[in-house]
Amino acid sequence: MKKFAIFVSSVQKEFREERRAIKEYILNDHLLKQYFSDVFLFEDLPARDQRADEAYLSEVDRCDIYLGLLGDDYGYEDDKGVSPTEREFDRATEKGKYRLIFVKGQKDKGRHKNMRALIGKAGNQLIRRRFSAISDLISELYASLIDFMGQNGMLPTTPFDASPQVKASLRNISKNVIEWFLQQAGRERKFPLKAGTPVKEVLEHLNLYENGKPTNAALLLFSGNPQKFIPVSEVKCLHFHGTQVKKPIPSYQIFKGTLFDQVDDSVDFVMSKLARSVGTRAKGAAAPVEYEIPREVIAESVVNAIAHRDYSSNAGVQVMVFSDRVEVWSPGQLPSGLTPEWLRNPHSSIPKNPLIADPLFLAHYIEKAGTGTLDMIHLCSETGLPEPDFEQRGSQFVVTLWRDWLTEEVVIALKLNMRQVTGLKFLKEERKITTMEYQELVECSRRTAARDLDELLRKGVIYRKGAGRGAHYIIGKKRAINVPIVP
Repeated sequence: MKKFAIFVSSVQKEFREERRAIKEYILNDHLLKQYFSDVFLFEDLPARDQRADEAYLSEVDRCDIYLGLLGDDYGYEDDKGVSPTEREFDRATEKGKYRLIFVKGQKDKGRHKNMRALIGKAGNQLIRRRFSAISDLISELYASLIDFMGQNGMLPTTPFDASPQVKASLRNISKNVIEWFLQQAGRERKFPLKAGTPVKEVLEHLNLYENGKPTNAALLLFSGNPQKFIPVSEVKCLHFHGTQVKKPIPSYQIFKGTLFDQVDDSVDFVMSKLARSVGTRAKGAAAPVEYEIPREVIAESVVNAIAHRDYSSNAGVQVMVFSDRVEVWSPGQLPSGLTPEWLRNPHSSIPKNPLIADPLFLAHYIEKAGTGTLDMIHLCSETGLPEPDFEQRGSQFVVTLWRDWLTEEVVIALKLNMRQVTGLKFLKEERKITTMEYQELVECSRRTAARDLDELLRKGVIYRKGAGRGAHYIIGKKRAINVPIVP
């Protein structure tokens, strides 16, 4: 099977992050990496006895696709006043290369005059796509590469989100949902299309209209009845009073509608089952309400499950609220290049369904910056809760969000002494405790403190982090029980 090479052309300094994000995305995406073996960035080129401009142009000659990023700066100019970016564009044109042009920003005012001229030249020859953030760029690039693959007969089947739904038409797209989206995206992300824009134009702008038909992504996001075409698109929400799945189920709801509806309804379901406290009106007319798990954490886990799920699976997203935790199950696996443990470190956003993720981003339901899991970890720690768990359980990716499982009843059942109860109360408020702090708090010897803490460790109430002088204890996680998918 032939694999294709891509040459990324731009002013390197201005597009340093975009260039790296493009390469990382293509070479890690499960579909794209099968067909694109090489993404050329000049900064990755080893030292060689060759002039830089000659090396650039030889790589253009070698590539199958020329990918140009055009922004504000024109870059270094040679003795004829032409930049490397324009030289590369001209060479790709001369050699008949497949060209993709992405322009950063919606307006051309303020750009270098030569860059404005280059944008005009490119626009006279081919369709340009504009973007504002890296997430926009990745979505536009994905759609363009899928189109390239389709033109070259490389796709036995089109990716789910980009596939046109042959049984649907524009009549199946809700004008009300489109209008809501335009207002939301304009307010949250400065989306350029205004209220009243025709439905077809909106879908085309979002790459959600192919061969005269709305795509699967368009129907999931904007149809009045998405389940007519994609029955598996639903979220099952269940509430159990204990820590295991036991029938009868006290509360069980299935949420359908658009993906926006599913996120909102599922998050509201979970929040209605969590403990909450109402503060005072000291800082305003409305008394603040705080939930035991921050709403942002619940929303992030739910929207990720819906946006990145495998829609070819007959299973739906499942959200289960237990007395000690909330579990969010999503059909499918993490993208290649990501592991559950790596989600705890800075990482790129690699959406499984980019054409679904982009409108969710524009409506400010997700960030598409790879920071979601880090935000969840930070918010849970800041609230005094254990960090979330990320696991692959067979064909399901599972996020576990821990509640304050150390309730008064649980503490009584653990038969802790008064020193340990006092230390646990301190730990819940301060989020960590050292042996010396425990010793001073309960006024005991170091030996007694060590014995008390060792017992809490054995019972799973706390666990130790760090070593040496940095060693401390945080609240432990009650082990989650693997639970079945509810039919």
